[in-house]
Amino acid sequence: MAEINEMKIKIITPDRVFYEDTASMVEFNTTEGEIGVLPGHIPMTVIIAPGILTITKGNEMKDAALHAGFAEILPDRITILAEIIEWPEEIDLTRAEEAKERAEERIRSKTPETDVARAETSLQRAIARIEVIKG
Repeated sequence: MAEINEMKIKIITPDRVFYEDTASMVEFNTTEGEIGVLPGHIPMTVIIAPGILTITKGNEMKDAALHAGFAEILPDRITILAEIIEWPEEIDLTRAEEAKERAEERIRSKTPETDVARAETSLQRAIARIEVIKG
């Protein structure tokens, strides 16, 4: 059997097809931890956690801030249904830093009205945005 060197990648959001091409590896965060997917991976579905998605194609790597969604992984392809995903040039760094500060303040204050889980998710999203810009 021939070795598979690339797999098809399709990333879809509610507004657009964000990315559609081939890749030699894809890395992203799941609710169970980080995952790196190579061609020939066992079939599985995962829930995406906020973080950086890295697409590797040959010697080229592309990063994006991936916030939430689901991924279907098959040996020859990955389909990601993303709630929000952004290329670095689509992110406003000032806004992301302000969102990070607001989330940190909500976590520190811990008032009875504070939804800590939501604040932590907001913090993770802001950090992903900042990290993908700063590389």
